[in-house]
Amino acid sequence: MKIATYNVNGVNGRLPVLLRWLEESKPDVACLQELKAPQEKFPEQAIKDAGYEAIWHGQKSWNGVAILSRVGAPKELRRELPGDAEDLHSRYIEAEVNGVVIGCLYLPNGNPCPGPKFDYKLGWFERLQLHAKMLLEQKIPVILTGDYNVMPTELDVYKPEKWVNDALFRTEVRDAFEKLVAQGWTDAIRTLYPGEKVYTFWDYFRDAYGRNAGLRIDHFLLSPELKDKLKSGGVDKEVRGWEKTSDHAPVWIEIGL
Repeated sequence: MKIATYNVNGVNGRLPVLLRWLEESKPDVACLQELKAPQEKFPEQAIKDAGYEAIWHGQKSWNGVAILSRVGAPKELRRELPGDAEDLHSRYIEAEVNGVVIGCLYLPNGNPCPGPKFDYKLGWFERLQLHAKMLLEQKIPVILTGDYNVMPTELDVYKPEKWVNDALFRTEVRDAFEKLVAQGWTDAIRTLYPGEKVYTFWDYFRDAYGRNAGLRIDHFLLSPELKDKLKSGGVDKEVRGWEKTSDHAPVWIEIGL
């Protein structure tokens, strides 16, 4: 099964790019972030015409997550991260597809730092850790994927010295990601490419894509039940070079079920 994650940076504005990528890459499951569309404005029919059934949690102008599947309808399990009833951001959706639980997440950016947005990010991370631990305790195949807005190590960022005070690279955030992985999760892309510079995001400014001045902030975490089933993975980097594209590139893995 081929699973992908893609921060589309506006599902309607980038719809031609999304549909072209789905046709060319043909993931079995695609997790999308930053829909930037209210619930009723999700392009359900266009996605269905492309061969995918979808569940989504939209939000006007910001956030928004979705799970697309062409191997059976996603069975929705939840559409919020537990732990804060007052958090109205659409940043998490979870479904079962082909016996695998897939959590699609869009972790807060956290800038400017310090400040309330950074505090919200750390709090969200703590809630994610608690929910991830609960999922592991069920001893079922689980994938937590999406835009984590964190570069775990210096290998994951172009010129790390320029990012030390950014909310995506602050020590507190990297420690939170490390603590999450230490529960027993496998960082799939880093496992496949242990010593290589692999980027998933390139800013629109200063020709970042042309200079390959990127960041690795889109991740796949696999539960122990899937660790040995990881076959391959990569980044569809060329999509970042398409016209009117997102500043992220799609990332994918293949697991043997």
